[in-house]
This record gives sequence, C-alpha cells and structure tokens, in this order.
Amino acid sequence: MNATKSVHRNVVSLSLPRRVPALITYVQAVLVALTNNANFPTSVPALSVLSAALTALQSSESQALSRLKGAVVARNDKKAALVTLMQQLRGYIQTTADADPENSAAIIKSSGLPVKKVPVHKPRVFSVKPAAVSGSVEMVAASAARRASYLWGYSTDGGKTWIEVGPTLQAKTTVSGLPAGTTVQFRYRGVTKTGAADWSQPISLLVK
Repeated sequence: MNATKSVHRNVVSLSLPRRVPALITYVQAVLVALTNNANFPTSVPALSVLSAALTALQSSESQALSRLKGAVVARNDKKAALVTLMQQLRGYIQTTADADPENSAAIIKSSGLPVKKVPVHKPRVFSVKPAAVSGSVEMVAASAARRASYLWGYSTDGGKTWIEVGPTLQAKTTVSGLPAGTTVQFRYRGVTKTGAADWSQPISLLVK
C-alpha cells in the first residue's frame, strides 16, 4: 500500500502590527479589501462595527499623542477591542475558506489578510510492505490508543488458517521467515484497556 501522505490546509494568518499607527493602516487595508467582496457577503463582525472600532482607535491615538491624562489607557482599551474584532474576523474568513478548499487560498488573499499553508497529516492506515531482508515484511497499523498493544497475524493459505505474531507495544512489527514468491495475507488488531478490537481487513502482499 502507498505510504501515508500529508496534505496542506490554507490558513488565515493574522499578523497584527503591535504599533498603533501600523495597526490602523493594516485594518484600513483589510476594510478596503472586504468592502463589496463577493466572497464575504455577511462579514462577522459587520464591517460597520469594525470601521467604528477603527475610528475609535484613531481618535484615542490622537489623544494619547497629546498626552492627555488617562489617554494612553483609553487608547490601549480601544486597541484591544479592535484586535478582538480582527480575531473574530479571522475566524469568519477561515470558515468561509474551509467551505471551498480548492479556492481557499484565493478567498483568503481577497480579504486582505495573508495566507499560510499548514500541513495536515492524514490518519495512518494499516499498511504492509516488503522489508529489507528477503522473506520479511513490515506491518504498520493505525494507532489504537495512547496506551495499547497490538496483535498481528498472517495467512499463507488465503485466510483459511492464521498464524498470530505479537504482541507489540508499538503500532508496527516485522515478520521474517515468510516463503518468498508467495502471496501472504496480513492482519492486526489493537488491544486497549477496554479489550481487543476486531481483526482488521486482511491485506495481501507478494512476499519477495
């Protein structure tokens, strides 16, 4: 069987500037990108709410620069409120992008926010492949639990009789001494504190 491969998910990157002037410019660009954007017809939060929070921060920043008493604290509160709204917006954009995986990168970019690729590993499935030594195979199973053991088995007569191998504490094992040039079936089952699972569907492999 083919080895497990990883795929990528396009994720919204919200790298908000720390300095207030840069943050204001950043959010302004996002507002421009989202205005009349068909990808985001019902923005959450609403663009009017985001715009109002931005205006409030701009006003507070002007007062903070004038060194009015308490202005810096008020400015920081307005900044925190805007950051919270931007985090909500990121969630909305991510949900929208996830609904259309093939176009997710373009959807995210159209919002004015950057995109990054995050590897998403597919769950490991039971696989069997030839080992380095002739007459040997390596079996790798899906994890049964954080704490589990594994029983293994193989059949050289098409599943009529099975020879058990194991147990192991790792979700993999190597079986040696198999007849080269014959097709052998392999299976496994996990054992956890709740008991033993059913045997897996067998996999056939021509032993080399």
